[in-house]
Amino acid sequence: MDRKRVGILIFPNVEVLDFCGPFEVFSVTRLNEAARREEPSPFVVLLVAETMDTVVATGGLKVIPDVTLETCPPLDILVVPGGWGTRAEMKNARLLEWIGARGRQVETLTSVCTGSMLLGQAGLLNGRRATTHWRSLGWMRDSFPAVTVEEKLHVVEDGNVVTSAGISAGIDMALRVVIRYFGETVGRATARNMEYPFPDNNTRRV
Repeated sequence: MDRKRVGILIFPNVEVLDFCGPFEVFSVTRLNEAARREEPSPFVVLLVAETMDTVVATGGLKVIPDVTLETCPPLDILVVPGGWGTRAEMKNARLLEWIGARGRQVETLTSVCTGSMLLGQAGLLNGRRATTHWRSLGWMRDSFPAVTVEEKLHVVEDGNVVTSAGISAGIDMALRVVIRYFGETVGRATARNMEYPFPDNNTRRV
């Protein structure tokens, strides 16, 4: 099986569900539901951080990265989560340069919540439609006038860039990525395994 490599970026004060939601989706995906326990996911998921030091997420959850920015192998999919930590990372030139470079290389570029602010700061959203957490829509509009900010959609797909609304929206975003690669049947089976309602309605849920 040609497995797709997913890199999920993590940083201090990253929102837990922003990265754990997509991690769960990609890690429990199966192409053959009947062989769920025998076969691996068609995705290989890596947690990427600036260093190999333990990352403390929102609420104090401690996370050990798999790879650093330097040791990260080529990726097919990049997930940039959000959270309070994005405020500091918006000024982190090293991280933004890495996001910009990798974001232009991957097949599919995604964000959750205010992770889209990091994509915007890295110059990856100009001329595109995108969204973010509902509390940050104004911030996004003011910061990136070349971006069309979607206020009513839960997940926004614009070419190979998929941005999503706040926190739990990352699960819906990841399910859409599963469908992009392996079809709706696999996406629905993944959601059902998680006992998560399949996102038939893409209207923002606030």
